[in-house]
Amino acid sequence: MTSNSIDDFYKRATATLPEDISKEIGHFNVFEIEKLFDKKTGTRIMPYSRRSYYKISFLQGKNRAEYADKVININGSALLFATPKIPYHWIPEDDNQTGLFCIFTSDFLSKNRAGIILDDLPIFRPGELPVFELTSEQSEELGYLFRKMHKELQTDYIFKYDLLRNLLLEVIHFGQKLQPASSLSSVQNASDRISSLFIELLERQFPLESQEQRLSLRAAKDYADRLAVHVNHLNKVLKETTGSTTTEIISNRIAQEAKILLKQTDWTISEIAYILGFDDLANFSNFFKKQTSFTPMGFRA
Repeated sequence: MTSNSIDDFYKRATATLPEDISKEIGHFNVFEIEKLFDKKTGTRIMPYSRRSYYKISFLQGKNRAEYADKVININGSALLFATPKIPYHWIPEDDNQTGLFCIFTSDFLSKNRAGIILDDLPIFRPGELPVFELTSEQSEELGYLFRKMHKELQTDYIFKYDLLRNLLLEVIHFGQKLQPASSLSSVQNASDRISSLFIELLERQFPLESQEQRLSLRAAKDYADRLAVHVNHLNKVLKETTGSTTTEIISNRIAQEAKILLKQTDWTISEIAYILGFDDLANFSNFFKKQTSFTPMGFRA
């Protein structure tokens, strides 16, 4: 899944996948924001997919970041950390969008190379709001680091990815020393946004295309934790905006995926039950029958 997502990134960005970076060291690259921003529409030409890689952006311009029931307004320079696990919306609000961003996979900074696990870092933990407004001095320092990474990528230095790994870690630690942006506010459409981000997070779990995958978010609390809202609040919002409870929406989507897998793959029912997060075949059979009135075997026949 990771390689497909990275390939898709480059296709949509009309950029060339670097030839000298191997699967063994993970993936890393740096882009200039103004080259991927369409001033006619006010949007980035290439939307960022957070499914399988991380992103750190050094942004300059007027923007708005939306995280579930919270909004951060940015006027000027900012540093944004994005993880595959936390959905958000980043909305440019003027045409003067400049800066740089880097994308990288977890393998690039895996424990046996850089000594860290990304999801253990405070900057990437669920519930955090990793958007930081920058002073002119901070902006200058951070801009230097990003430009140095961008320039280093163009060299043929044999150890350049070791150097890039160190520069990336410096950017990460730079961010962890900053205080969160203070322009935190609630807006009238907070419920709609929570609902939208919940659906986005739910759909990001699918499709299940390999038996090596397994559904990781199955309970209402799993989603509430990722969205940094209380599970009761999430349920209340979804009930108001969709007419269904959190559990009902999740169950319906799991049942939909189960139908697809039963009809379109030759996987055994036990294998399908496992990747959908059921440890017991009987539990999956009972769940499926409750959702569809059919047994898995009967539906497949």
